[in-house]
Amino acid sequence: MTTVDRIADPWGSRTPYGPGQHWPTRVDTYLADGLIEDDVDRWVQSATILHSNGDGLDIAVKDGRMVGVRGRAVDRVNHGRLGPKDLFGWQANHSEDRLTTPLIRRDGKLVETDWDTAMDAVAGRTKQLLDERGPSSVGFYTTGQLFLEEYYTLALIGHGGIGTNHMDGNTRLCTATAAAALKQSFGCDGQPGSYTDIDHADVIALYGHNMAETQTVTWTRVLDRLAGPNPPAVICVDPRRTPVARAATVHLAPRPGTNVVLMNGLLHEILRRGWIDEKYIEDHTVGFDELRTQLDDYPLEKAAEICDVPIEDLRETARLLGTAERLLSTVLQGFYQSHQATAAAVQVNNIHLVRGMLGRPGCGVLQMNGQPTAQNTRECGADGDLPAFRNWANESHVEDLARVWNIDPMRIPHYTAPTHLMQMMRYVEDGSIRFLYVSGTNPAVSLPELRRVREILSQDRLFLVVQDIFLSETAQLADVVLPAATWGEKTGTFTNTDRTVHLSEKAVEPPGQARPDLDIFVDYARRIDLRDKDGDPLVKWSTPEEAFEAWKECTAGRPCDYTGITYEKLRGGSGIQWPCNADAPDGTERLYEGGKFWAAPDYCENYGRDMVTGAPVEPTEYRALNPFGKAIIKAGEYLPPHETVSDEYPYLLTTGRTLYHFHTRTKTGRAPQLQRAAPEVWVEMSAGDAERHGWSEGDLLRIDTPRGHVTARLRISGIRNGVLFLPFHYGYWDTPAGHEPALEGRAANELTFTDWDPASKQPLFKSGAARAERVAVAEGGPSAAPTTTASAPVSGSVPATSGGPDAEITETLDDGGPR
Repeated sequence: MTTVDRIADPWGSRTPYGPGQHWPTRVDTYLADGLIEDDVDRWVQSATILHSNGDGLDIAVKDGRMVGVRGRAVDRVNHGRLGPKDLFGWQANHSEDRLTTPLIRRDGKLVETDWDTAMDAVAGRTKQLLDERGPSSVGFYTTGQLFLEEYYTLALIGHGGIGTNHMDGNTRLCTATAAAALKQSFGCDGQPGSYTDIDHADVIALYGHNMAETQTVTWTRVLDRLAGPNPPAVICVDPRRTPVARAATVHLAPRPGTNVVLMNGLLHEILRRGWIDEKYIEDHTVGFDELRTQLDDYPLEKAAEICDVPIEDLRETARLLGTAERLLSTVLQGFYQSHQATAAAVQVNNIHLVRGMLGRPGCGVLQMNGQPTAQNTRECGADGDLPAFRNWANESHVEDLARVWNIDPMRIPHYTAPTHLMQMMRYVEDGSIRFLYVSGTNPAVSLPELRRVREILSQDRLFLVVQDIFLSETAQLADVVLPAATWGEKTGTFTNTDRTVHLSEKAVEPPGQARPDLDIFVDYARRIDLRDKDGDPLVKWSTPEEAFEAWKECTAGRPCDYTGITYEKLRGGSGIQWPCNADAPDGTERLYEGGKFWAAPDYCENYGRDMVTGAPVEPTEYRALNPFGKAIIKAGEYLPPHETVSDEYPYLLTTGRTLYHFHTRTKTGRAPQLQRAAPEVWVEMSAGDAERHGWSEGDLLRIDTPRGHVTARLRISGIRNGVLFLPFHYGYWDTPAGHEPALEGRAANELTFTDWDPASKQPLFKSGAARAERVAVAEGGPSAAPTTTASAPVSGSVPATSGGPDAEITETLDDGGPR
């Protein structure tokens, strides 16, 4: 057993292992207030909810209060390891500013009220609008952090009860392209790969995925492979020199907005060299000829010129991809939050399809999620899709869902594609949506073009309901605020990126009058009197386990089949990967073994979209293209970004995460170790650009776009020339007293613009034009905040400074001995 400062060393000690070997166990433990394990009254099973990894952990409870966490050694995802947000983020539950009683707006101010008054106001306004304006006047916007049981209940209320098409999750901001790309290529959502593919791969390619900071435990697994015998080659595609880039065999830093031409150039070279599996292509795919024709226009030389990357690096990348025996690819926001997001992500799928690299150990794709329960949002239909991957354009799927819910199929909106978030906001802006129910998310900081968003959410004609655990920037604008219980204070299940389902048990009571989201949704359904066609209550459950059993019935026979999973089966052991049923009672590690896909016209979740216009593919067109349900190879034409640099705005602006915070910091900003590690917004610039301006580390810069401005301290990093980076986490809830939040200029999304990928409808956060000016010189040199420079051992937001004694955690290896 040893102690490690997990702020200064986020990934902990190495446990090297080789290809095909079992990842060694290392149990990470953090207990607050000087406690030791013998002091703990009980350990309660759970998993993490501050990233999409789904690390299994146990919650330490003493005297009815959370006091720490310990990684679960038996869990297949993390083998006992935890990341910094796992280790320290739970402390936000204890914050003194937790919401503990309902609030209602009276005379322009939010005042405390009782639950009956608050819920009667919410239900009353809903019923009034349904009577006066119909279901299209009601919208729901949820999160990626609730439990499966809560999403499914919300989807039933919205789609089956109220009948609105206006329902989405903030997963639209982080994972919509993952779902869209999987549907385009395989006819259905669901990650083909597994985290265990890291144990077998000889090449790991990360496209726009700073895994070291977004999924720290998964990166720990990669680092352990790199430290062991026969390590894999690592490919990193990122304009920043992240910790992933520093460890990479090849680092490609393309100009933002050029991902499609980059992928087309790599595919061109792979085809030119003959590094393809022709039999796999013939037997298991359609569309290859169109791809080959499209790629004629994208020789490697053209990709090198447009992307501004060395052609030698492109050739080496193509060689690694084309000759790998076991290739694992992951994709995240660097590809997803751009103007051709789906087209770029689909080309990653295409590499695996032309090489036959699916369904075998080490051969997989993970179109990654950004949030812990993003997968459940998509499965359950809380992002607008129909539950259990049913196809809204397939009448038989709608009828089957109506059978499960015991309602008339016409009550389920399927006359057009589900309304995505950005369109919902436009409907709120024009007044057609008059009621917006926001649960567990903070659009007043996380959406693009924040000045416009604040104006939209502040309209008098909008009735805004916010269900949350803190009085966020969005909650401050609400008409009714409902205090929710959070992780550790309620029971439920959730599913991580590689389809692993975990059970999180209630460990402690929620504060004050806060209630679990499931209880609030069930109460809402009762108050608006939703019923099935027999006159019985539409929502027939009241406990999490009852909701889970209802969900299992909904999934029977569908790709995300949960029928073999029970709460009891999840207790005490590891998470389980779906599909899990009579044919796969222990779960399914990888999808599409033997080239068998979920793409048959009568079974698939989606017929796809045109990746340029976003228009849905017609059912008849899909049947003609793919009558036998093969994987679909789709070519992507490169289109220039919508906003580019000019004399007035000479920099490209990109935004992203820091290792120490999650989304808008409502939780992590209240965890002392995490807040100290990254207390303030900063802006990254290359050493070359800083030298050209004569600017130094710690100088205060003002970043402007046509939408607004942000002031931030300069960090000089390994980012490519001509690009600026801002973390998006920083909002205004902790603005010092006496300051006007709207003028503080901390939120990166003051600068971003309202535009989205045509196929996935995911907003653009990775491209846009900006200018920078220095407004103050650093006092006494570098900023007081933890920073790094181009010469530091790590980059991005990872500080080279210690987190102090309270950031030290214990690591116990599987043999129990010291390391």
